[in-house]
Amino acid sequence: MIRLRAACLVFCLVVCPVLAQALALQMPAQARQTAEHISEFDSYELPAGPFAQGAVPAEPLKGRITRRAWRVDSAAANSLQIFDMLRQQLAQAGFDVSFECQADACGGFDFRFGIDVLPAPDMHVDIRDYRYLSARRGDTQAVSLIVSKLRDAAFIQLTLVEMSDLKSDLEPVQVTPAPMLKEAVPTQEMEKSLSQKLLSVGHVTLDDLAFASGGSNLEEREYASLQALAAFLAEVEEGVIVLVGHTDTTGAIEANIRLSKRRAQSVRNRLIGSYNVDPARLEAEGNGYLSPIASNLTEAGRKANRRVEAVLKP
Repeated sequence: MIRLRAACLVFCLVVCPVLAQALALQMPAQARQTAEHISEFDSYELPAGPFAQGAVPAEPLKGRITRRAWRVDSAAANSLQIFDMLRQQLAQAGFDVSFECQADACGGFDFRFGIDVLPAPDMHVDIRDYRYLSARRGDTQAVSLIVSKLRDAAFIQLTLVEMSDLKSDLEPVQVTPAPMLKEAVPTQEMEKSLSQKLLSVGHVTLDDLAFASGGSNLEEREYASLQALAAFLAEVEEGVIVLVGHTDTTGAIEANIRLSKRRAQSVRNRLIGSYNVDPARLEAEGNGYLSPIASNLTEAGRKANRRVEAVLKP
């Protein structure tokens, strides 16, 4: 009884939104929902073990997929307290845990980027402090839960799979494919690629940025590279990113250095204002045309040289 009262004082629980008619969990009072994504019929890979031999072993499922994320603004509760609270509620709801792990035992960086995680700023995962579980309730439902703590906030993602088979009497029709558009939301592969490059070679080109013609202002749109960079900074708490602007050889060196630095500063401002990155972890510099990656004798080469790179500074 004393332990139960203490837990109530620590967490001040309130009822969270219902994930399904038969599953309602309680969250800490400080929790606020940051995302909800529902796919009426989709496939899902339910992690079944730690990262091994280049992949996360998973059980393929299909049905209605509900992904929700929360942020808990509290420095007091740690990831284990929140994880344990939700784990007990899942057990009380009839879910049997099939796999459970913690950070390094899961596979650290590789496991986090091998599973389905909502992008920042809705969900953040510190690769040194997260806890994960997969659970099943009979043959009808499965859940995955990941909890991570970053400084003075914790993040929770709960994914519910309600298994079913899609049946349709519709006749197949010929559909002309629409033109492919570049996706603005970073995929797991993009986040993993950006993080791996920063950690292995120390720099990466943000190659989807678009600036106003001849100017330094970043166009108003979503950028997958910036979301991936924001996710990296949230998960790797040490180090500073130096944003370095580059130009082609058109014009004087002094003007190019000023332009390249203004573009880097524009990227820095966007990361701070739209992606909630700590300003202390971002610097902006300009290198003009002094570090080309292609020939300035062709238009394709000049276009490649007009870029902004992210450089990791310990």
